[in-house]
Amino acid sequence: MVSSDQRRRQLAREKYVRQQQRRQEARQKARRRNTVIAAALAVVLAAGGAVYASVSLTDSGKKGTDDAAGSTPTPSASGSTTPEPAMSIDRNAAYTMSLKTNEGDIAVAMDAAKTPRTVNSFKHLADKKYFDGTKCHRLTTQGIFVLQCGDPKGDGTGGPGYNIPDENLSALGKAGTDGSVTFPAGTVAMANTGQPGTGGSQFFLVYKDTQLPPTYTPFGKMDAAGLKAVQDVAKAGVEGGATDGAPKKVVTIEKATVVKG
Repeated sequence: MVSSDQRRRQLAREKYVRQQQRRQEARQKARRRNTVIAAALAVVLAAGGAVYASVSLTDSGKKGTDDAAGSTPTPSASGSTTPEPAMSIDRNAAYTMSLKTNEGDIAVAMDAAKTPRTVNSFKHLADKKYFDGTKCHRLTTQGIFVLQCGDPKGDGTGGPGYNIPDENLSALGKAGTDGSVTFPAGTVAMANTGQPGTGGSQFFLVYKDTQLPPTYTPFGKMDAAGLKAVQDVAKAGVEGGATDGAPKKVVTIEKATVVKG
């Protein structure tokens, strides 16, 4: 017959085993979560890491993690402190963003019908000369193939002080089994922090077909001359021979305009 002391010791042992199991499960869950986060960051075209990411392409306040191969466009996570600009564009009209850079001019046909708030924000910022004199701070040449621009700080942490929602995320089709879609060469899309609705001012220019999750707003398409200019920058590579970082050819947006028609 089991004595009361033996029973208490047995119950104590069983309680200890349960506690250890819960702790082990918690550790495993944390490892899985960290693995998922790391994988997501690797896809962010980071504004410092997303794209972005961002490319994460990142864009809003916190510098993105180094994303190496398979990274994404990301902007810093600034958190909105300024209201999103009031809608002033004609959603039924065609708009073109012209980027005059020291490495060649880039014309982007913008999709105002499907990405009105994104186009509206770019027009608002361009009208204020927000992008003039800024550098494209990030080039990736492995895993993803993008040039990331739009940060007034030039280090991947800057933004306009407000966020805009994601738009047109289904434009490139349904994600495959690997969770990605193809962003065709010539696509121009918003960087973000890896979280929904965190776009700011940073964007990325895709110079070669790139696999990314469908979480980055595709809002425009480069013209042939602009795509070639970005491809020429990519051919020169990244500073120090890396595959992700500041482009060896310094790219400065001398003037940005968004015009109707």
